[in-house]
Amino acid sequence: MAPQAPARDARLTPGTARMWENWSGSLRFSPERVERPESESAIRDIVRRAAGAKKTLRPAGTGHSSSLLLATRDVLISLDAFRGIESYDPAKREATLLAGTTLGEAGNLLLALKLAMHNLGDVDVQSVAGALATGTHGSGKHLPALSAMVAGGRMITASGEKVEFSLEKDPDLTRAAQVSLGALGIYTALTLRLLPAYRLHRREWCTTADRCFAHIDDLAERHRNFDFYWYPRSDRVKLRTMDPPGDAPESIPYARLVEDRTGWSSEVIAKVRTLRFDEMEYAVPAEVGPECFEAVRRRIRERHRKHVAWRVLYRTVAPDDAYLSIAHGRATATISLHQNATLPFWGFFNDIEPIFQEYGGRPHWAKKHTMAADDLMPLYPRWDRFIAARRRMDPDGLFLNPYLERLLGEEKA
Repeated sequence: MAPQAPARDARLTPGTARMWENWSGSLRFSPERVERPESESAIRDIVRRAAGAKKTLRPAGTGHSSSLLLATRDVLISLDAFRGIESYDPAKREATLLAGTTLGEAGNLLLALKLAMHNLGDVDVQSVAGALATGTHGSGKHLPALSAMVAGGRMITASGEKVEFSLEKDPDLTRAAQVSLGALGIYTALTLRLLPAYRLHRREWCTTADRCFAHIDDLAERHRNFDFYWYPRSDRVKLRTMDPPGDAPESIPYARLVEDRTGWSSEVIAKVRTLRFDEMEYAVPAEVGPECFEAVRRRIRERHRKHVAWRVLYRTVAPDDAYLSIAHGRATATISLHQNATLPFWGFFNDIEPIFQEYGGRPHWAKKHTMAADDLMPLYPRWDRFIAARRRMDPDGLFLNPYLERLLGEEKA
């Protein structure tokens, strides 16, 4: 499929041709060069030049992430030109997507093939490669993170070699590649395991926090997709449920229905977000999720209610076996803090973060947090396997920026 014109979310700031700004505006940096290759051979040339000059090379998606994963003073590489479906296998229900395709574009293209992803996050503006590499997820007790779809793919390694990987041929590399942080190579295509296209009945309900938590286990079990937003100033909650049409209770007795629509999964799971914000999210074991949320709720009401009006999001995620997945090996609940992009956020985030950590929380890789390798290593049973894969694919640290060095406890050769 021919490359499509980019629909950028991040941008180069007008008037400063080399200033990169992310979606929320909280991340700005000036790379020496921004490369926009249109072929794998062009990527290989860029990689070899950067390696020869001992530069750092970082891949950029649409810039929805607010972490420092992509920040570099050297070379930033955009895959905007790599858009579309390269191939698909209807019998295996697999499709190979070019890495720069956004999740929203992928949903439309797959629907035309009568296929669908098993889930989506709250928005679908991220690139496929960026979303999967950072562990993006939706909500649903029995639904894993999006990276669990990855059955294989292609990348350009630090040597400029084109490498194909798959669960069948190299399961160790593929488990590392499912959530790679952009530390293994430059993805050009990813092969995803999919479902037949399906429709969902999406409903939103208003209730109180106390009523929500009195029924939290039942809500998570009864609905295919379930999450909720808590609003600190009103102490009210908005429940969101999504189910196959006709396969859900008519009502929730303790909640008031405020939205009701049905459509294809790619049309109703994600929503368009125009207000920009910064976010901190942690993933805790599912069994302590409600207790952790209540501790966060108390702290916000005691200290931050006057200054923080943004909602707190609670979701559930099924366990998987990607080495750096936030749900690796455990059923998971995630709790997300938000603050308007125009307002200070670190004081709020820093005060709540120790609560997440007290409950064994793993930070979302694409969002704000302060953890480093010594803190993270004990939380991931396959941490050493990921590090070994990183060293195998990039022995000299071409893809390591200072933030990744601190995050992974690795140094450039």
